[in-house]
Amino acid sequence: MAILAVENLSFTYPDEEECALQAIDFSVEAGEFITIMGQSGCGKSTLLRHLKRELAPHGTKTGNITYQQTNLADLEARTAASEIGFVMQNPENQIITDKVWHELAFGLENLGVDTLTIRRRVAEMASFFGIQKWFRQDTATLSGGQKQLVNLAAVMVMQPKILLLDEPTSQLDPIAAMEFITTLKKLNQELGLTVILIEHRLEDVLPLADRVIVMDKGTIQFDGEPTALLPTLSQLNLLEALPSSMRIFYNLNGTGQPPLTVKEGRTWLSKQAINQTMLPIQEDIKRQPVLEVKGVYFRYDKHADDVLRGLDLTIGEGELFTLLGGNGTGKTTALKVLAGLEKAYRGDVKVFGKKINKYGHNELYREVLGVLPQDPKVLFLEKTVRLDLETMCTSLQLPTDRLQEVVSLLDIAYLLERHPYDLSGGEQQKAALAKLLLLQPKIILLDEPTKGLDVRAKQQLAQILRSLQQQDVTLVIVTHDIEFSAKYSDRCALFFDGIVVSEGMPRTFYSGNNFYTTAAHRISRNQLVNAITPEDVVTLCKS
Repeated sequence: MAILAVENLSFTYPDEEECALQAIDFSVEAGEFITIMGQSGCGKSTLLRHLKRELAPHGTKTGNITYQQTNLADLEARTAASEIGFVMQNPENQIITDKVWHELAFGLENLGVDTLTIRRRVAEMASFFGIQKWFRQDTATLSGGQKQLVNLAAVMVMQPKILLLDEPTSQLDPIAAMEFITTLKKLNQELGLTVILIEHRLEDVLPLADRVIVMDKGTIQFDGEPTALLPTLSQLNLLEALPSSMRIFYNLNGTGQPPLTVKEGRTWLSKQAINQTMLPIQEDIKRQPVLEVKGVYFRYDKHADDVLRGLDLTIGEGELFTLLGGNGTGKTTALKVLAGLEKAYRGDVKVFGKKINKYGHNELYREVLGVLPQDPKVLFLEKTVRLDLETMCTSLQLPTDRLQEVVSLLDIAYLLERHPYDLSGGEQQKAALAKLLLLQPKIILLDEPTKGLDVRAKQQLAQILRSLQQQDVTLVIVTHDIEFSAKYSDRCALFFDGIVVSEGMPRTFYSGNNFYTTAAHRISRNQLVNAITPEDVVTLCKS
């Protein structure tokens, strides 16, 4: 018997003509692990929020959702709160209290659970999740991965029967993301927890899923086993969303059941004919330095430890430079110092050969340097995207034709009349980038720009970045997205303990790493020397 059933669900947001959801029908058996995928704006998050009554969006809804044969709207408040858990994309948005132990106890306290039971359940969950060492820490001091683990533990202490997760690994580094997904596997397999997960990172998730639901334009296009995905994703042009092993299999015209995991991909590839084992080494292009960092030290408080410890970095004109590293290592802090938003207490930051503190505010942030923050919402001030952009043009006395040029470049005309907060993650990134491009900066710093983006949105972002590079715009990107970095970077660097510990061109950089490397390289490294993308593997097999 189904634990959850969605029947003919349709939904339209206020003042919108098109349905966000159209005639959605599916049921969920207890203990299933279901992954929902699809391009940004297809309705995934809208659907998931309808399954958690307290988070359902405002608008016009038809159809029915039942939980254990009871209409979701008729559930007792206690049952709805405790038995259906929800983990959000941004861990910052879900943490409420100041201490880890209090965060774990908070939900039970609100349900009026007795103190002894709270202590027992909190102790059990803290032990299960390995939180004991930082049990009494301030939540503000935790890394992104730790915060997301606390969110998950705080939900699990309520003993839910269904766990809903909306891109929970989007802000985690590759190692933290893998650990988080492994924890979900344990919860599903050892506790029988029903899991419904929205995720764009499918390398580690897809092998765990019993079913995959593919959405497009508010409808379900596929509902079945992961190994049967290829025909549907081919029709929707979403093949690049698949794990590297499946993409390699498809592009080499594999027959039979496609491999899902790195291990299965390695086994399958070992049986294929390989014509060449190594791709040509890329030439290092000499570029004029535009951003130079020499011996920079920074701390947030004079009594605190240094976050940056002698950082050295040189970035050339027109370069796309990606900076990778674990959560909490200081990457975002480094970006803030590069942008002049934080001031180093030792060392120099130079922009076009001039110390950053010698620039006036208007001089630096108009036509020299722009910053796209991790949360693009902070850049929006008005009720529509059009009004936001027009207000900026008016207040800064920008040429009237510049707005149309930016709208055309980013292809966002269809977003202009919408509220910025109603946009999907990818749409918000594009609208926020439009505000920056109005200023025509020569250097753009981006913090996690691919966070929450589907494969098609990433391709569009990459095309935009390439067009900017052709105009000699320099791009510095802090990211956890290894696949994006490997495919589009001119140079990559690994950030650790407040400094850059290694850097190089993508093929050399990723071929030398074990964990901070691509799935394609992990699949092929015993047979191929420097293949780092599925396209590289296919090229070497076919050449």
